[in-house]
Amino acid sequence: MPARWSEQLDSALVRSAYDVVVIGSGPNGLAAANVAARRGLSTIVIEARDTIGGGLRSAELTLPGFVHDICSSVHPMAVASPFFRELPLGEHGLEWITPKAAAAHPLDGGEAVMVYNDIDRTAAALGVDQRRYQRAIGAIARDWLLLERDILAPIGFPSHPLSFARFGLPALLPAQLYSRLTFSTARARALFAGCAAHSVLPLSAPGSTAVGLVLASVGHAHGWPVARGGSQSIADALVANLRAHGGEIITGVNVERHDQLPKAEVVLFDTSPRAMAKIMRDRFPSGFSGKLNRYSYGPGAFKVDWALSAPIPWQARECGDAATVHVGGTLEEIAVAECAPWRGECAERPFVLVTQPTVVDGSRAPAGKHTAWGYCHVPNGSTMDMTERIEAQIERFAPGFRDTILARSVRSPSTIERENENLVGGDVGGGSNELVNLIFRPTWRRYATPVRGVWLCSAATPPGGGVHGMCGYHAAMTALAGDSHGSNGNRAS
Repeated sequence: MPARWSEQLDSALVRSAYDVVVIGSGPNGLAAANVAARRGLSTIVIEARDTIGGGLRSAELTLPGFVHDICSSVHPMAVASPFFRELPLGEHGLEWITPKAAAAHPLDGGEAVMVYNDIDRTAAALGVDQRRYQRAIGAIARDWLLLERDILAPIGFPSHPLSFARFGLPALLPAQLYSRLTFSTARARALFAGCAAHSVLPLSAPGSTAVGLVLASVGHAHGWPVARGGSQSIADALVANLRAHGGEIITGVNVERHDQLPKAEVVLFDTSPRAMAKIMRDRFPSGFSGKLNRYSYGPGAFKVDWALSAPIPWQARECGDAATVHVGGTLEEIAVAECAPWRGECAERPFVLVTQPTVVDGSRAPAGKHTAWGYCHVPNGSTMDMTERIEAQIERFAPGFRDTILARSVRSPSTIERENENLVGGDVGGGSNELVNLIFRPTWRRYATPVRGVWLCSAATPPGGGVHGMCGYHAAMTALAGDSHGSNGNRAS
């Protein structure tokens, strides 16, 4: 075995060469590895941390017995993922729990507007906007199974052009404009604004409507579920399926240079473009490395996890029907909050994305106790402590919330990046979702690089952020196109 390999990796390898090497074990890296292993290719995943999963990791962040998700907790795009649905993840211990409502959106005065899994129930609560919601969101939800493979893929000619046009044309609009053109009531506009704010864009930005349409529609088509026991169980199931096909996993090995890697026909990077450029620094042309290093990242996340003595005491009791609560008030308030990070500011009254998984999954906390987390968007790399502002927003709609807090774990953008260097400046979405960046991310090459056999498969490639694995799936399918077996050559080493 060549001396240039690290001793740590050297001692862990089963063989000296592989068909496919994947760097990083986030959902996209694990998806790419599963594509390769299911083809019978010798495949290994190398993970820097001791625990696999990337954003799918779970841990006791506050008190013993309270299981928190390091990053995401609610996974509408995982159940909407065509590739994940192909895999027998249930046979490997993954169990989805779907709340009655995809999302709740509390309003001042003790009311709430809900995205129920049922389209008709959701629309019926919107008064004069009932038919407008059915025509706008309901039509896309009913066509979701026709649309999902085109939406969760690089831009190309759609398989169902008319259905896609109903989605694609309004998706290009700013969410603020779309809401005002489509709905006449504050309730309906707020409901859509909460979904659109997941885009991590100003609601005045072109394309910010797209994420709102996708998430609301998926809520009706599949719901917004949580994984029993924590998001780690999704990663564990993907790893179990990989191993069932002969794939290997090595953890606790930080790859710093490409010449640490075993020989391979294909190397797939589930990393940020910046990390890829660093590892491949003397293999990539300087111009391409420069493009990767200039890749645009979005706002950071400031996240607080709580161990609670009781459920969050929402004034609107129906908020307990959802594991996701959009805390931000009206469309106008959310628009102001989501614009602030793009101006280099932290909102006084931030839009707070709250998840409360224990309302449906009691296995995550001791009997009678609960876990929850909330995060808001801040400027990339911000050092501002947003704990007080986040908790004040929740207290606004759930008086007495602070009295239920037993312990908290606070993670700033710098903490988030320190724990996972791929989340640059606390950007948990894999890069800015500005329209051009989303289509051509990270460069016009998308998954490909100038070096034969070396590919990027992270959320920095189409279709972008979210736990769906489709970036890894498409990257692997592209990299392995025409290959029925590997030759253990030295193409990418």
